[in-house]
Amino acid sequence: MYRRPTVKFLPSNWIRIVLAVAAIAGPRSFAADSPAVAGFRTEIRPLLKEFCFDCHGDGEKKGNVAFDAFASDEALVADRDLWFHALKNLRSELMPPPKKSQPTAAQKARLEDWIKSGALGANPADPDPGRVTLRRLNRVEYRNTVRDLLGVEFDTEKEFPPDDAGRGFDNLGDVLTLPPILLEKYLAAARTVVGRAVPSVPLEPAERVIPGRDFRKAPATNASPNLSYYEKASATNVLSVAKPGRYRIVMDATANERFVDNQFDYNKCRLAFRVDGHEWFGGEYSREGGRAIHGEYDVDWTPGEHAFVFETDPALPAKKQVRSLSFKIESVTVRGPLDPKEWVRPKNHDKYFAKEIPADASGRRAYARGILAPFLAKAYRRPVDPATTERLVGLAESTYAQPGVTFEAGIAQAMTAALASPRFLFREEPLEPARGGSRYPLVDEFALASRLSYFLWSSMPDDELLRLAGEGKLRSGLGIQVRRMQADSKFDGFIRNFVGQWLQARDIETVAIDARQVLAREMPVDPEFEKKRLRFRELRDKPEKSLTPEETKEVDALRTVVFGAFRQPPRTELNGDIRRAMRSETEKTFQYIVREDRPLLELVDGNYTFLNEKLARHYGLTNLGVSGDEMRRVTFAPGDPHGGVLTQGSVLGVTSNPTRTSPVKRGLFVLDNILGAPPAPPPPDIPSLEETAKKSKDKILTLRETLAIHREKPLCTSCHNRMDPLGLALENFNAMGIWRDQERGSAIDPSGQLLSGESFTDIVGLKHALAANHSTEIYRTVAEKLLTYALGRGLEYHDVATVDGVVERVRAAGGRSSALFDAVVDSAAFQKSRERAPGAGAAASVGQPN
Repeated sequence: MYRRPTVKFLPSNWIRIVLAVAAIAGPRSFAADSPAVAGFRTEIRPLLKEFCFDCHGDGEKKGNVAFDAFASDEALVADRDLWFHALKNLRSELMPPPKKSQPTAAQKARLEDWIKSGALGANPADPDPGRVTLRRLNRVEYRNTVRDLLGVEFDTEKEFPPDDAGRGFDNLGDVLTLPPILLEKYLAAARTVVGRAVPSVPLEPAERVIPGRDFRKAPATNASPNLSYYEKASATNVLSVAKPGRYRIVMDATANERFVDNQFDYNKCRLAFRVDGHEWFGGEYSREGGRAIHGEYDVDWTPGEHAFVFETDPALPAKKQVRSLSFKIESVTVRGPLDPKEWVRPKNHDKYFAKEIPADASGRRAYARGILAPFLAKAYRRPVDPATTERLVGLAESTYAQPGVTFEAGIAQAMTAALASPRFLFREEPLEPARGGSRYPLVDEFALASRLSYFLWSSMPDDELLRLAGEGKLRSGLGIQVRRMQADSKFDGFIRNFVGQWLQARDIETVAIDARQVLAREMPVDPEFEKKRLRFRELRDKPEKSLTPEETKEVDALRTVVFGAFRQPPRTELNGDIRRAMRSETEKTFQYIVREDRPLLELVDGNYTFLNEKLARHYGLTNLGVSGDEMRRVTFAPGDPHGGVLTQGSVLGVTSNPTRTSPVKRGLFVLDNILGAPPAPPPPDIPSLEETAKKSKDKILTLRETLAIHREKPLCTSCHNRMDPLGLALENFNAMGIWRDQERGSAIDPSGQLLSGESFTDIVGLKHALAANHSTEIYRTVAEKLLTYALGRGLEYHDVATVDGVVERVRAAGGRSSALFDAVVDSAAFQKSRERAPGAGAAASVGQPN
């Protein structure tokens, strides 16, 4: 027989006593400390008290951090952002500050281990791969994908707005938003791309295109398809036709302007286009800014040769010539004969419609399915479910079933819809079930194929990657595929994109550098001229209304003197050829290290670079015997300051101001992109170095002297003590990358001391010090930059174990670049993902079979 159990209740006063004791004792009386908190109390807090509380405890709160200001130890340990930054400062030897008491190596190691495993919860055996951010294709990836999918070169830089960038890269999912205007442009682009690739009719007039580069110029100044505004010239080509009849001629050119030295060119020129001596087009042009010139003309031809001629005739030959205006011949297209009896199969027709198109409805639908199914699998970069295929087959059928619409047009319409689908524009990443005791599932092999191809090629997976993914063999053979892909010419795109953004090499093509003023700083100082220049600056900075009549006259007179000194052309300048060669120099250096599996430290301390004749002459390295336009590797003698990316023109130029070098920018570049320890942003209202230099009335200060004054300010000291020695070591290279020994009459002193204690006398010594004593920081920085680019997201605290794993593999391999790439693609962050919340955000739309 069941009996209700007897329950004895405590008297109410006992309950109150128990609750009161619990409130006083707190939760630790009832629950054991976590290992992280227990480790903090026993081992870490004593270290913080000994080495950190001078600035971050006992009432001090520098950097807005006080370790003893948290409500509890649990709250302090749980602040992962705090500990993530503390780990970075500890590794960079910024904390404790150099002049403070320092922990032993063993104490540092214990603190680092606790931060990683305790505060950050890092588990090297099962690292957190991080969150999935749905990524759309950026401009470069879209261009490359439609090229590899359909063979169409589509100018995304012209047709799409620029992509936003984050963490230094423009392929991060968090910044690749999809505004309505871009959605409209994607739809228009899909129509354009498919229209160029897929024929919409079974027959059309034969077409031949003569590119502008195939026209012969007279006088033959060069092989460029450009005709100058400043001389009477012509460009000709001859086309032979076999059949008589009516032909359509399409002429395309552009009127271009190149901005030169802050001058505008007001010349005019007449352009004429003639066919067999008859002028079909003529017009006068001035500054047009790339205006398109287009014309279409129908002509009756007999068999034989027919001549096309472009002619220029300057309209203002006596006017000043800035040499910035020209016509570019884009192409001449000839279609015909136009008689339908002479029409032929369009280009690519046999590629997409290899079989005869059936006449019956069921046969056509089956044929459409046979065309679209493999296309969709490539476009969506994975097998496509039958429902999606049938939906697009139905779209094609409903299109070509309309009166007067061809079967080909129906297929083109379905392909257009596919290219406007989220499944094409975004990178879908389904997950496999978690296995092997891991908390995190793998992305499936097709998603892995896309991750690999967009990482190394900025484009869709090729047939080999998709085949291996379909067989389930890609993951086990990643190393082989990485080597294959690095040997492919498409890997050049990775070099251009990654190096162009990480080392800012692409910015050299547009950065403003005034060659006259840069080179003028290296001329001997004329005290009288300097006095006039400073007086002119003083009067110029005054409000115009406050100037007396005598001062107004003085300003005008001084302006003539000061600006007259800059009218002589500089001995060299950063023209387009030099800028492109500088960018190529940096790209080829990294490409050589990767493809030849060289040590990564050669980025800093290598004894070689890549030059062509123009760049070697620009640098003053004429003794190396470099000739021709092709970039080639040259090796420097021991002790030569050149070699490594820090002394290349691209880096030196983008880290300079328009009129002079910038040791601050150069030091910041090294800290951020080489050592991975950028300083905090500067406080507001900090005066410029020029303002600091004005305080010296009796002498012209060197940049080193100006920076020394600047560092005297308490707010500036800590960051400039880190940046300035690095930047000043590069002062022998001017803003154009050219070696110099003096500036403004004073010998340049590149010596310095790093915050970590190493002294050096010049850039050679600095590079040796960085490579010998800071290799771990360099490996970690390159690993972090490459992971950020490969994953398409910024790195967070949970990525510490992944980064450390990559660094260890690189170090164990002697710093070889192959170990870097293998470690990145083998990492959990590259191959796995956290579970995505069902239906979250844009992921839901990507899953729809559109």
